[in-house]
Amino acid sequence: MADQQQSDTAPSWWSRPAAPAAAAGAESGSDAVPGTEDSAPAAEPAPQTPEPGPRYDPWAGRPLQVADQGKAPAGRGIRLRHAVALGLGIALLAGGVGGWLGVLAERQSSTRLELPQAAVESKGRAPESVAGIAATALPGVVTLHVRGSGGGGTGTGFVLDQQGHILTNNHVVADAKDITVTFSTGESVAAELVGRDGGYDLAVVKVEGVRGLQPLSLGNSENVKVGDPVVAIGAPFDLSNTVTAGIISATGRPITAGGDKGDGSDISYVDALQTDAPINPGNSGGPLLDAKARVIGINSAIRGADKGDPEKQSGSIGLGFAIPVNQGKRVAEELIRTGHATHPVIGVTLDMEYTGDGARVGAKGEGGKPAVTPDGPGARAGIQGGDVITKVDGVRVHGGDELVIKIRAHRPGDPLTLTVLRDGRERTLELVLGSANGS
Repeated sequence: MADQQQSDTAPSWWSRPAAPAAAAGAESGSDAVPGTEDSAPAAEPAPQTPEPGPRYDPWAGRPLQVADQGKAPAGRGIRLRHAVALGLGIALLAGGVGGWLGVLAERQSSTRLELPQAAVESKGRAPESVAGIAATALPGVVTLHVRGSGGGGTGTGFVLDQQGHILTNNHVVADAKDITVTFSTGESVAAELVGRDGGYDLAVVKVEGVRGLQPLSLGNSENVKVGDPVVAIGAPFDLSNTVTAGIISATGRPITAGGDKGDGSDISYVDALQTDAPINPGNSGGPLLDAKARVIGINSAIRGADKGDPEKQSGSIGLGFAIPVNQGKRVAEELIRTGHATHPVIGVTLDMEYTGDGARVGAKGEGGKPAVTPDGPGARAGIQGGDVITKVDGVRVHGGDELVIKIRAHRPGDPLTLTVLRDGRERTLELVLGSANGS
């Protein structure tokens, strides 16, 4: 039958409600009276071919709907899953591509990031600035590496002339067997000892065959005033070409250094320039420069904490001392000429155990000799044993060390005025310094 050839399940909106019985009988043309029990059964209506497509039915439960709520065909479900899978794959691919493009864009934007920065400027500096002074002096400053029987050490020196003479401290090269000099360019050559003097803590070494030497200009330590700016160059703890800056803290500071041998032969007496420019082990022998890059002193000693202090510092605490260049120049010239330096003397033996103020002349000299050398400078000036020297050229001295230092600050042959206390009365004596060979 035509109705049986339709799909198994039809949409609810496609079904019709059953027609009333009377209507069915009239439609078939039957003469049976309603309610008669033995009336003949109604004739079966002729089958009708359904019209294609849904149509409006006034007896339906609800009006025609747009969405089909019936069971979807199997083929359609498979196609739907494929479409969903394809869409998901496309979404994932698009997401991955988008993420990669985002990372790439971020990296490109990062490489294009530029922070504000000053433009390249001229590297030149004012000659009187620390940088200008350093640029002028560094080519003439050298680092000394020394090896001896007691081990090795490092010090500093500076070029004196085109012949290759270099000035440094005596304690840098005192026990040297091999000396190597390294210039600011990095070139290293062997050096030979020319001469040294322990009393002044100065020494001269020489290099051969080095071209382009740049000697440093020598200033005048008599022109130095407290508060003047200074620059120190050296190799503290073997850090070559180290530049530090400060001021002159004091002048004419009497200091003694050395004395490790115990016999006094290695004690140096210096009427020093004091500076707060940081100076550390390895700066020894380096130049102390003024604002015109001229050498005004040779860095020689520092003051550390007391040896009994458990917090003793091995480095600079702002108390550095330099040998005045005037003294260094004279000694260097003598060492280059003769290999030895001369010391100015007054020809007396001092009582170094005296604890009073001033420097007392001893009652006797070494080996029972007179404390005042006969026909020496002191004897000719009228100095006697037991005299207490209180002033040199009007400057007070407080002990024997200070008197030696004040005398060493002069040249042999220089005149001096001494103030002497004798029998409770002060006397003024004039003398001319004599000369003695140093170590």
